[in-house]
Amino acid sequence: MGIRRDYAVQTFFRLLTHTLDAQGVVESLAESNDTKKLKICLVGDVGVGKTSMIRRYVLDVFDDKYIATIGTKVTKKEIEAKNAKTGETQKIVLLIWDIMGQPSFREVLREAYFYGAEGALAVCDLTSKESLGELRYWVKAMTSTTGEIPIVFLGNKYDLKDDVRIDSKDLEVFAMKHGAPALLTSAKTGYNVENAFANLVDMILNPD
Repeated sequence: MGIRRDYAVQTFFRLLTHTLDAQGVVESLAESNDTKKLKICLVGDVGVGKTSMIRRYVLDVFDDKYIATIGTKVTKKEIEAKNAKTGETQKIVLLIWDIMGQPSFREVLREAYFYGAEGALAVCDLTSKESLGELRYWVKAMTSTTGEIPIVFLGNKYDLKDDVRIDSKDLEVFAMKHGAPALLTSAKTGYNVENAFANLVDMILNPD
């Protein structure tokens, strides 16, 4: 089992290096005096809308066709954020990691995926009660590698109001158990997507 795990991790890094080079992300990893890089991860089960949320945030587009993430995809977005202590605006390069939602992938490659993460968006599907419960295992897998980091819990697909199976209060209580905020979002309409990323960045840059 150990040999198989090591091989999987090595394969992951080879594929990831190729992906990063192709996207030009590697060049952005070095911080300059006026630019800071932040690695953030999106966690949650298959089909909750993690990839669609990233596409909405970075490209402001939405596609109804479901395409499962194969392995891991890293997307870059440059933003500006204010430092609460200094009042100065800082340039930020967000490296947004999107992972395949299968639990087996979560367990095998969690060290490679979560290493160096400074924050996370934990996403459930409001039309699926099971997806909220599964976040418990995603967060545990992540924090076993990262330690305690800022998390924002998201109930996605808020636009499907007639099909909602998770009460907003249940999401809030779940998030409070982890000392984290919760938001309702819709990757389809863009509702609260910008706020979700902005809140996470603020929590990372301006910890209590």
